[in-house]
Amino acid sequence: MQRTITPGARLRAAADGANRWVVLVVLCVSLLLVALDATVLHVAVPSLTEDLRPSSTALLWIVDAYPLICAALLILFGTLGDRVGRRRVLLLGYALFGVASAVAALATAPGVLIGARALLGVGGAMIMPATLSILRAVFPDRRERATAIGIWTAVAAVGAATGPVLGGFLVEHYWWGSVFLINIPLMALILPLGRWLLPESKGSDDGPWDVVGALMAAAGVLGAVLGVKRIGAGEYLLAPATCAPLLLGAALLILFVRRQKRREHPLIDMRLFSRAAFTTSVGCIVLAMLALVGLELIAVQYLQLVLGLSPLETGLRLLPLTFAAMAAGATGSYTLRRIGPRRMVGWGFVLTAAAVLLLVMMGQHDRPLLLTCGFVLLGFGLQTTLFSAYESMLSEAPPESAGGAAAIGETSYQLGAGMGIALLGSVMNAAYAPGLASVPDVPAEASRAAANSLGEAYQVADQLGGPAGAALYHAARHAFVDGLHITLFVSAGLLLVGALMALRLPRVMECTVDPEDLVTPAPEEASAPEEVRVPASREPVEPAAASGRRTR
Repeated sequence: MQRTITPGARLRAAADGANRWVVLVVLCVSLLLVALDATVLHVAVPSLTEDLRPSSTALLWIVDAYPLICAALLILFGTLGDRVGRRRVLLLGYALFGVASAVAALATAPGVLIGARALLGVGGAMIMPATLSILRAVFPDRRERATAIGIWTAVAAVGAATGPVLGGFLVEHYWWGSVFLINIPLMALILPLGRWLLPESKGSDDGPWDVVGALMAAAGVLGAVLGVKRIGAGEYLLAPATCAPLLLGAALLILFVRRQKRREHPLIDMRLFSRAAFTTSVGCIVLAMLALVGLELIAVQYLQLVLGLSPLETGLRLLPLTFAAMAAGATGSYTLRRIGPRRMVGWGFVLTAAAVLLLVMMGQHDRPLLLTCGFVLLGFGLQTTLFSAYESMLSEAPPESAGGAAAIGETSYQLGAGMGIALLGSVMNAAYAPGLASVPDVPAEASRAAANSLGEAYQVADQLGGPAGAALYHAARHAFVDGLHITLFVSAGLLLVGALMALRLPRVMECTVDPEDLVTPAPEEASAPEEVRVPASREPVEPAAASGRRTR
């Protein structure tokens, strides 16, 4: 009897040939480094500025080069991994990340550090989609994959939240370059481990890889993210430096979509977006990050500038959010099987909105218990939402397109983060500035300078001194807290919109049962394979005895 080896059987063979839980540990360590590197530099900026003396533009590029380049290249390297092998791309990303970290740590000029941060972005773009697509291949069973994705998303949250704490510790005890040096020994360890333990997997290699399309997508995402970030930095939308990259990026992305629809072997199968669950999951990821990242930025400013906490104390205050996210990831698979994607994403958004509204009670004085409760609810609710959205998105994509689907999810994550900083930052600025328009005894020029940010307002108040400086100082604090409350209300509204979007997701978590899992048909009974979908909480129903089939 001859037997056709299906793609599902090949994936199972890869999963059975490796200890998939050990593979998950390797993938999570990879992701931890990439997520940590996205935030670890923030607390080192003052020390770095004092040492390298970069211009304001150079400093902006030092901070933004990593996320910009990473976001732009996710689709390119995600789809390349589908063609040439995801493990191969991942290992190359490890090596590049380690080399770039060494260059960044030893940089003596702003230009060198910008280049090193850009190389870190290239390495991060190789690593991030590869980890998620290898996870998709190693865990073909959706129930196990849900558990793995829960751990994966929790590790991402840990990395992002741990970055400021670790960075604050290193800067206080060593020098700013130490925030990059920590990557090198870990990469030296994980590169041989990954080469030894990770199985190779790839998607369909039919037809040539669309190099032009990949470059078009990279340039389009780069332009869109750059324009959004400039808006978040306070630039006018119609300013040439903001409007031009936005329009160019949007035009290139539209052309990219049209090109993929016409090609026989596209980089990304645009039919994925015709699936309501896939499109809704991507939209929920964007909206969740849009609401969160802007809030995180404003919360850090509140903790440091209003409450007067040090960078290390600020990072420690955010740790409850991390622990709550870890708990949500650990229990996510169980919850998803019990209540399904629709209710899990929807209630995750509602819980996050409730946490944001609770934080409206923050004021001029420190309230540790309130902040801790708010951050715990925020971390648990947001992680619940992101976990279920990522799991639904990845499960809707066929295994051969896992790299492209992972790249879409990560690009959505980055776009949502950039849009959140732009939108909520603009709301904050619009609410903060009017409070400084007419402070008694403060010159109009000083009021305009103070309206740029709370940190600048403190500097202007120190320069003025006397009653005028004290009046400006108190007015700026009150204006910032009032603006924070308005921003929290806007964020809660966005989160409730996300809860409504979640109504388009499936009610139950369905698991696709490959016929290879159910039977080995007799030659006379062989027929075209069909997918059988069953609720995750139930086992496949055993077919009638007359069929000659058995459940495994």
